[in-house]
Amino acid sequence: MMGRILLFLALATGLISDMPARAQQDLVADLSDHLVAITTGFTGADVLLFGAVEGEGEIVVTVTGPRSNVTVRRQERVAGVWANVESVTFANTPSFYAVASTEPLENVASADIRQRQEIGIENLYLRPEDPEIDPGTAAIFRAGLIRNKQAIGLFSEKVLPITVLSNRLFRTRIHLPANVVTGTYTVAVYFLRDGSAVHAQTTPLVVSKTGIGADIFLFAHGNSAAYGLLAIIIAIAAGWLAAWIGRKVG
Repeated sequence: MMGRILLFLALATGLISDMPARAQQDLVADLSDHLVAITTGFTGADVLLFGAVEGEGEIVVTVTGPRSNVTVRRQERVAGVWANVESVTFANTPSFYAVASTEPLENVASADIRQRQEIGIENLYLRPEDPEIDPGTAAIFRAGLIRNKQAIGLFSEKVLPITVLSNRLFRTRIHLPANVVTGTYTVAVYFLRDGSAVHAQTTPLVVSKTGIGADIFLFAHGNSAAYGLLAIIIAIAAGWLAAWIGRKVG
């Protein structure tokens, strides 16, 4: 893997330096792996993003997981029992989000660009599914959604660093925790000058289950009734076997 990375960087550096000025590429980037395989005992993975830039500027990387609707609930104690008293559903919410930058985000891009490209957690497009919800209530639940995601490691709590070598080569590592969801993640790389984007590149990253765990997962979701029946049969058989062993031992 390291040999591949070094070869890529060498080729990218040579390509940029040899091209005519009017045809130069401002940004070339790639991932060390485009597939993260979730197997039995998966404890998380680190993905290395690396590349090269031409000229002065700042670099920002965002990693966004598959999106879905997420419901945030607020609980209160009612008659001595905790109960859900209010909930808000946020549409199109990323399952994972991380951001890396060479400088603080407010120094590398204008507020408009950060908001448009969802650079930084505060700029994530998290909107309630119900447009009639009071803005104040929506803001409280939005903060709760971000806090919950950060608590389980699915939203980065800080901006990750990007290392730049010789003002041209760069790299950063993104950690995917063990509880990431499967699907296609979007890795976006931005090269900016004077607060404006000069060049941008997106690269897909696939997180997928493999092995017997993947087969069970696909079977359970594609044949839920059969899977439920099989689970009942296995449970009954296991109970019968335990009882039979108990009688033999006794």
